[in-house]
Amino acid sequence: MTADQDLDAGLPIRLLHDRVLVRMEGGEGERRSTAGIVIPATAAVGKRLAWATAVGVGPNVRAIVSGDRVLFDPDDRSEVELHGRGYVLLRERDVHAVAAERVETDSTGLYL
Repeated sequence: MTADQDLDAGLPIRLLHDRVLVRMEGGEGERRSTAGIVIPATAAVGKRLAWATAVGVGPNVRAIVSGDRVLFDPDDRSEVELHGRGYVLLRERDVHAVAAERVETDSTGLYL
């Protein structure tokens, strides 16, 4: 367990209904392509989805557990700060995909 996961484990929040609390991966600034080319934050791109790690889920969330990597639209987010750290609060229906080791690869459906 990393230091970030230790911080996330002791969050003073209880999520309700179908809410998912996630921690964003990386920054919103420049990024690198798979070939190593630096893409500045000001580069014009189409609608881009973002990856985050689920750190808490509400009691009615069925397809996501804490620790899952989720794909969502960063334009439809609500930000919250807990213990001086920024998180994003989503509804389960706002999550487009889940990438997790627990998801079986030989099952039906699309999993990233």
